[in-house]
Amino acid sequence: MVLVNTGCGKTEYELAFDPYHGSGVVSVADDGMALFAHSFAENLCVTDKDITAGTDVDTSRSAAAALFDLKNANVIYAKNVHERLYPASLTKVMTALVALKYGNPEDLITVSGNAAGITESGAQLCGLKQGDTLTLNQALHALLMYSANDAGVAIAEQIAGSVTDFAALMNKEAAALGATNCQFQNPHGLQDEAHYVTAYDLYLIFNEAMKYELFTEIIRSEEYATTYHDRAGKEKTFNFHTTNQYLAGNYNPPENVTVIGGKTGTTNAAGNCLILLSKDNSGTSYISVILRCDERQILYEEMTDLLSEISK
Repeated sequence: MVLVNTGCGKTEYELAFDPYHGSGVVSVADDGMALFAHSFAENLCVTDKDITAGTDVDTSRSAAAALFDLKNANVIYAKNVHERLYPASLTKVMTALVALKYGNPEDLITVSGNAAGITESGAQLCGLKQGDTLTLNQALHALLMYSANDAGVAIAEQIAGSVTDFAALMNKEAAALGATNCQFQNPHGLQDEAHYVTAYDLYLIFNEAMKYELFTEIIRSEEYATTYHDRAGKEKTFNFHTTNQYLAGNYNPPENVTVIGGKTGTTNAAGNCLILLSKDNSGTSYISVILRCDERQILYEEMTDLLSEISK
């Protein structure tokens, strides 16, 4: 924060991030008033280097990893956090953020042939068919809990009219958050060589998404069931469980740490990826992320090791 001039009062200015300028702080003097400008990153965790000294964390089988203390704006651990990597379905955090900013949870989506026609091998699908109708709320549950790629396309077309225009909106909103070292080509994270993120940019995106109550509600849910309709008005049902193996009870976090929720992602090119919101016994919140781990079991072992730094 910079102060110029002195006087009996002050005016405060909040400065948004501008990717085209190197400074996030400005100061001006006007009519004897003290004018304040807060830096864009004032309440954010910031690092431009690896931070591993003094920790006892093994992330040797992951390409990037990080642990952020949100209360104290402190980077506890950072490994290759600015390296561009494929995000797989962690992409869907950005998709949800854009959808929640520009849409309404009760908006009704009519599924297109494009959304229903994903044929890529291994793509996670919730079974949407052309003409099906569901709310944005329902689609977001399918997107974040079940990691449904068809729900991602349906959301993108609802919000922006096309996948291409939605990806442009994703990139615009990411840049506004300071996440300028990523590039999105689609709303689901299926493989595209020009589609990449960094662990640090994912922290910024996830941190912003947490401001939406519905996002946090969905990522902490273990099971979801709902009814939607086909093109003839006949009822259809969703019934699925979270892909987060901590919430599913298949892995346990360290003692004194509670995993609130998060997002998983897996493709052959991206490996196994995971981003989490956790809390310690005092209620302090943490974001942790691991990208491109070579095995799912190892991913959760390394994430548990990373979370163990919280209680130290």
